[in-house]
Amino acid sequence: MVTDPRPGQILALVGWSGSGKTTLLERVIPLLTARGLIVSTLKHAHHAVDPDQPGKDSYRHRIAGATETMLATRERFVLFREHRSADEPDLALLLSRMAPADLYLAEGFKSAPVAKLEIHRPSLGKPPLWPDWPGIIAVVTDAALPACPLPTLDLADPGAVAGFIATRLGLR
Repeated sequence: MVTDPRPGQILALVGWSGSGKTTLLERVIPLLTARGLIVSTLKHAHHAVDPDQPGKDSYRHRIAGATETMLATRERFVLFREHRSADEPDLALLLSRMAPADLYLAEGFKSAPVAKLEIHRPSLGKPPLWPDWPGIIAVVTDAALPACPLPTLDLADPGAVAGFIATRLGLR
């Protein structure tokens, strides 16, 4: 499991592209924050992403060789870290860079040694992950899964998903 000073408060949502992970997070996060929880998220992407803009000062700092560049405004700050290696940072490293929270929800990171909810839509024609990926504790789905030995939750019921997360992780 990921070594972190906040054990039991990390949960990854995993599933095939198009399964509804982001939409479910959008619906579950407000329900968890309404319980008074501080929720932070991490998103894994398989493709190159650069939210900075070519020509802007922060972009120029990074291109010039800065390892870290922070862009700060009144509304938010963004920390860009160039890891300039072929290796992706692991979940534990990323979590170590984040401020304390009650719950960290990771979208993706299916290889990370943390508890996971699988979002599975049989209509996508993709096989379920739960038989082959360790750490999956429940499946959130839009169809009956009679062969699944894990708890199943209705994808259309974000309240039940939020309740499961809070109960399973021992959150208030």
